[in-house]
Amino acid sequence: MNQQVKYIAGGLAVDDRGHIQFCNDFDMTAIKRFYIVSNHTAPFIRAWHGHKKENKFVMVISGAAIFGAVKIDDWENPDHNAKVERFVLSAEKPGLLYIPAGYAHGYKTLVKDAKIMFFSTSTLKESSGDDFRFDYDFWNPWDVVPR
Repeated sequence: MNQQVKYIAGGLAVDDRGHIQFCNDFDMTAIKRFYIVSNHTAPFIRAWHGHKKENKFVMVISGAAIFGAVKIDDWENPDHNAKVERFVLSAEKPGLLYIPAGYAHGYKTLVKDAKIMFFSTSTLKESSGDDFRFDYDFWNPWDVVPR
């Protein structure tokens, strides 16, 4: 698998029956599980969570969120100044964010009813032995930039 964070564009089809959100370029061959996360309030930050072996794909299925991903140079003492890749994902513009092994990731919901779907290449048991956590503000890509 690719070792760089990557956005995989999806699409939205609308007709007189309703709409379909899709991401046809998402190859699910390596996926072993998925889960959906929602928060009680917004904005809310869930960060930072990383894996040495596990790859994840993330899709916003409702609402919108800011996502951050940072390559970890030292799992015991990561660089506070490491470059954080930042993405804004929305259910209104379907797509997936690929987060490869070796990265920590997190997100900040932008609306109350945001729902985030994660796809993982590891089983829950495999993941629990490959789980690294850092404080939510260890890196801070969460500010909404006025324009």
